Amino acid sequence: MSQRKERRGIHVDQSELHCNKGCGYYGNAAWQGLCSKCWREDYQRARQKQIQEDWALAEKLQREEEVAYASIQGAQSQPLSQPQASLAPFSKFEEKKTNEKTRKVTTVKKFFSPSSRTAPKKAPTVGEEKLTGLRDWRGMFTPPWEMGSPTEENQEGKTPSPSISRQSSIETDRVSRDFLDFLKTLHKPGREVHKQSRAFIEIMANKKDLSADELSECVQDFYQNLSDRLMTHFKGSSERVERVMDEVEKYIMTRLYKSVFCPETTDDEEKDLATQNRIRALHWVDIQMLCVPVDEEIPEVSDNVVKAITDVIEMDSKRVPRDKLACITRCSKHIFSAIKITKSEPASADDFLPTLIYIVLKANPPRLQSNIQYITRFCNPSRLMTGEDGYYFTNLCCAVAFIEKLDAQSLNLDPEDFERYMSGQASPCRPEADSGWPQVDPPTGSATSSPALSQVYQNLDLLSGLGSRQDRVLEGVQSLQRDLITWQETVEREVQEILEKYPLEIRLPTPSAIDSDNVENDRLPPPLTPQVFAG
Repeated sequence: MSQRKERRGIHVDQSELHCNKGCGYYGNAAWQGLCSKCWREDYQRARQKQIQEDWALAEKLQREEEVAYASIQGAQSQPLSQPQASLAPFSKFEEKKTNEKTRKVTTVKKFFSPSSRTAPKKAPTVGEEKLTGLRDWRGMFTPPWEMGSPTEENQEGKTPSPSISRQSSIETDRVSRDFLDFLKTLHKPGREVHKQSRAFIEIMANKKDLSADELSECVQDFYQNLSDRLMTHFKGSSERVERVMDEVEKYIMTRLYKSVFCPETTDDEEKDLATQNRIRALHWVDIQMLCVPVDEEIPEVSDNVVKAITDVIEMDSKRVPRDKLACITRCSKHIFSAIKITKSEPASADDFLPTLIYIVLKANPPRLQSNIQYITRFCNPSRLMTGEDGYYFTNLCCAVAFIEKLDAQSLNLDPEDFERYMSGQASPCRPEADSGWPQVDPPTGSATSSPALSQVYQNLDLLSGLGSRQDRVLEGVQSLQRDLITWQETVEREVQEILEKYPLEIRLPTPSAIDSDNVENDRLPPPLTPQVFAG
């Protein structure tokens, strides 16, 4: 028990799972320990502050532009008799200044423009900039999720969105049909929900250059606005609103999955590879090192462990954040069942987290970081802040963070041994690389890190037992062979002694008549004599 208390980095206080601001909801490492509600509030405040600063910069640039325009107009109204040489330096200065302002405006537009995939336009003149400057700034600082469909000005250059031109997959068609069937039960609000959802998908299809945070902000704002409308329509019935929002999330995220999952603007793919390589390097970590209260020798426990591994791997095959959360929840429940069967008592939170870490290490789920970020960005925030889904998801984030920071002190190992294990130079199960077969310890010895290795060592025990049994059988065969030889010699010797003691004598019988021994021969009639008859 004392050894378990010495291990560091595995135990996590339940208060550490909650939001750092003390609101009572579950926090998330991706949100700096905040819940989705507090994080969005901070994010919106920071974004509003940035917009105000950039607006001030835009006004400053606009004033400089007006001054430059007035200076050019004044220079053009001067008498033509003035020497042209004196205007040349001023014209070059104005040209340089205009180019500099144009470059600044273009740079700022790239940061705030909803889309940059438009055809390059001809550089406007100073007069044109003066007429359209305020309109450009207004559009530049409009949040992308508040911008509607393209206006009449750019209808000619509008191209069909990929979501329309691309042939829908079978799953997308099925989800769309299910969504329409569900909305038919809502009648009038169902038509409004369908209209808003389709409009939002069309808008998002044209916002592919947004960052991941901006995409998340668009989706979360849509969730919030639609939820408020439904709450008003259903007169505060949160259960009905939650059911509708679940269907909306399923429909929207299935349609947008390819464009918002692991977007190119993020480093999610690099994080996936780093986490996968990290878990591979930790393949030697076993149950005892993590203090996992699970006995995989019990068939029911082994089945629950396999099911938990399957569920956490299956998470990557789902498209909807709610379905991914359901995989995490099923995995966690299998873990609690395995612990309960092993300990014959309900599992505690201190038992759950080490077991979850062990399951993640054994499963090495594909695209783990991308799936976590996808759930964080696009899941209905109410699911992540409360309930069992939020609790299990928060523990999964803690397990991944623990794996990333796992060190020798966390496993109560010597730093040198930890580095040797990580580099593959040694293994806790096979400390001597030169030994032929792994030495199998008694039952109280070191344990293996997986059921497969445990089965290998059990087979080695059987092989060693079979070897000793084979030696005993060979000794018995040799002894039997010696006994047979001895028995053969003994039998031959006794037969010879008997023959010498009682030699074999063969006596020939004397010839005699057939009826010589018959005492009643005199009573027999005389033999018949042949008679000849004359013809």
